[in-house]
Amino acid sequence: MKFLRFSDICASGQATGKRVFIRADLNVPQDDDGNITEDTRIRASLPAIQMALGAGAAVMVTSHLGRPTEGEFKPEDTLAPVAKRLGKLLGREVPLISDWVEGNFQVKPGEVVLLENCRLNKGEKKNNPELAAKLGKLCDVFVHDAFGTAHRAEATTYGIAETAPVACAGPLLAAEMDAISKALENPKRPLVAIVGGSKVSTKLSILKTLASRVDQLIVGGGIANTFLLAAGKRIGDSLAEPEMVREAQQVMDIMKERGAEVPLPVDVVVADEVSALARANRIHVDEVGPHDRILDVGPKTSAKLADIIAHAGTIVWNGPVGVFEYPQFAGGTKMMASAIAHSEAFSIAGGGDTLAAIAKYHIGDEVDYISTGGGAFLEVLEGKTLPAFEVLAKRAGA
Repeated sequence: MKFLRFSDICASGQATGKRVFIRADLNVPQDDDGNITEDTRIRASLPAIQMALGAGAAVMVTSHLGRPTEGEFKPEDTLAPVAKRLGKLLGREVPLISDWVEGNFQVKPGEVVLLENCRLNKGEKKNNPELAAKLGKLCDVFVHDAFGTAHRAEATTYGIAETAPVACAGPLLAAEMDAISKALENPKRPLVAIVGGSKVSTKLSILKTLASRVDQLIVGGGIANTFLLAAGKRIGDSLAEPEMVREAQQVMDIMKERGAEVPLPVDVVVADEVSALARANRIHVDEVGPHDRILDVGPKTSAKLADIIAHAGTIVWNGPVGVFEYPQFAGGTKMMASAIAHSEAFSIAGGGDTLAAIAKYHIGDEVDYISTGGGAFLEVLEGKTLPAFEVLAKRAGA
């Protein structure tokens, strides 16, 4: 995928003395008093900002925060706590600028300012052309560095990329684009995808897209239960979507026609309830009773999945294979995480539950790339071209 990189622009001196507008993702969680409770996204934005300051640019940074109503400012919508935390991390004051669309503010080379919550601007979410034109005039270089918003065509993510003199990918977005290209466009085989979750319906298009690409498609959670139904197995009271059995069968048929496979569980862990006190029973998949709930894959299945992962060339991971929040139903996800950590394959992972599993089993350093964008990552897996990727490729002349 061809696109301009901000690192190259800085290295060539094209950012020196120029106005650089960075669209970051600073949408961090806060408590009821407005205190930031977790600042990973702010820390992740630092390399692009420091790169711009190091190049001698006049730096403007903006982000969305929460779900404000356009044109209606409320105290909880302000980026003031973010400006304070950003200033502390950068070791300098970061002024917060309100009502900035018309350019009624100054920022000199070597300085950085934070522009108030961009979703307060009327026309932001619908990418209003007039707003996009005004944004493009604020800068000489636009830097998109917010992968979590890459699937949205908004004024500060798409419109400005069309109207700014130069549009490029920041280090965070460029890393996402590189990792996704490596995993899906020209992957080292075998390509193994792991898709967990409660519903086939929410990930049907992902499953169908992957079925036409991957060599092994591992399904987990409620999705696996629906596939077991499609294979004629009894699943008791397990979470599943009987109305999606035909679609699950279609996915398996697509794989079979290509000589690929959806490896279904041969043994499972069941209980009569989902709770910390639930008693877990490991049984053969054909022994599931009418009141059993399948809450994890069994040890034989775990070993089989670990072997598939061990022989993979590329691994794409989105979702656990069991209710791993409870230790008695965590065996499958834990073994799979360990297999990914020890695999020599290129691995890319994304999605909230996946990130929680990676953190729980302390394998972050062993996964080659951890995607920061939930919705954007899923849309990539669906085979969609994200608006941010599309507009940056277009501006690069691809």
